[in-house]
Formats: sequence, structure tokens, C-alpha cells
Amino acid sequence: MRGPAVVGGGGLGVIILAIAIYMCGGDPSQLLQNAPTGSEIPVPGQTSNKPVTQDEQRQFVGAIMGNLEDAWGQILPAQSRVRFQKANLVLFSGQVSSACGYASAATGPFYCPGDSKLYLDFAFFDELKREFKAPGDFAQAYVIAHEYGHHIQNLTGMMDKVQRAGQNNQLSVALELQADCYAGVWANFAAKQNRIEAGDPEEALRAASAVGDDIIQKRTQGYVVPDSFTHGSAQQRMQYFAKGMQSGEMRQCQTLR
Repeated sequence: MRGPAVVGGGGLGVIILAIAIYMCGGDPSQLLQNAPTGSEIPVPGQTSNKPVTQDEQRQFVGAIMGNLEDAWGQILPAQSRVRFQKANLVLFSGQVSSACGYASAATGPFYCPGDSKLYLDFAFFDELKREFKAPGDFAQAYVIAHEYGHHIQNLTGMMDKVQRAGQNNQLSVALELQADCYAGVWANFAAKQNRIEAGDPEEALRAASAVGDDIIQKRTQGYVVPDSFTHGSAQQRMQYFAKGMQSGEMRQCQTLR
């Protein structure tokens, strides 16, 4: 991602091949596992092994939020005729209070429709790299873009529709996959602005795969229970991000009929 901390590297051919596999209904997980991860390019005046400071993280997150606002400010009214309103970002450490109640860092990044805010603890980025094996700044950008996708769902009324239907895992999965697809729609916009480096989409796909319900269940309990999924499998999450990025169209993100 072109910005304060750029992550480059190879992998563009890998990502094109992976997307082709998705579209044919295959599972590209093995391909992505064996693909190169890219290398960090330090910001000016920073050595390559120096840890990123919170100021640099804030600068990066601010840049992503600004680009998301720019993207959806154009995409949403053009493709759905819904008036765009910005979402605010709240950075916290440890725990935070929102209109949706109290949450701890263990909850991970989340969006609260009650106050139209995204909540993010930088510690999750460390966990994404360390525990989920999904490093890179574009992996982090994907996480923010996914949560912003929930904001778009809030503006279009899709989130309210799902919430009124009550507790339903299938509807929850549909909502999450659509947010993944919307993250891809944003990535398509960013690519047209030349803000994406070779290897960046691969980082996003790694992150999408890493937080699939099946991958998390295998890691935490050793077995998979598909009926308990709330976010979608690794393959589904990668597929919907790829669909949004390839098309750049919200209408390709219909997961609820």
C-alpha cells in the first residue's frame, strides 16, 4: 500500500492465478500458503528492523480512512443512490465503551451501528502478524476496509435488516461476506488510483483466509463445526474479497436475497 509504510514484493502473478481458481470454484489456500510474503520497505529515516511507532500507525490508519472516505463518497451514491456519511474511527487500548456496550481488545476491531464508529486496538495488528500469520500493511488495510464495509451496510439498511431478523448464523455469515466484498470494492478503487503495490492483494487474501471460521476453529479447538460459522470459511472470505476487487461493483456483493 503506497503510504507511510509501504509493503512491496512479488506475488502479482500468484494473486491473478488465485483469483482465477476462486472463480472456478477451487480452493487456492495451498497456493497462497506457498507464495512469497513480500518485504517491508522502510519509511524515510527509518531502519528496516526498527519497530513501527504508534504515531506511524496512526498516520497509516488515518491515510486508509481518508482513502475509504474518498472511495465510498463516490461509489455509494453512484452505485446505490444512497447518501454517503463518514464513519468515525476510535483508537483504544485494552477496553472501550461504545453505543454497543463495553468491549475488550480480545474482541478485535469492530463497527458499532449505534454510533457509526469503527473501533480499533493496534494490538490486533500484532496478533494478525504473530498469531494469524498475515503480516503486511495491506492486510491491516483489509481489516479496516472490512469494518468500513459494515458502515456501508448500515447506510444502505442491510445491517438493520439482518438485526431485525434476530440471531441467525447464516445471516451473520452473509453480512460478513458482503463486508469482505465491499473491502474488495474499495481495493479496486485504490488500485485505479495506483495506491496498490504488487503483492498487496495477496496480503489481503492471506488475512481474509486467516480469519475464516474454519481456520480459527481448527487452531483453537482442533476441529470444524460449519453450522456454528458466523463469518464464513477461509475460502468464502477470500472469494468475496476477490469478487469485489475484480468487479469494483456493489451489485456483485449480494449475499442476501
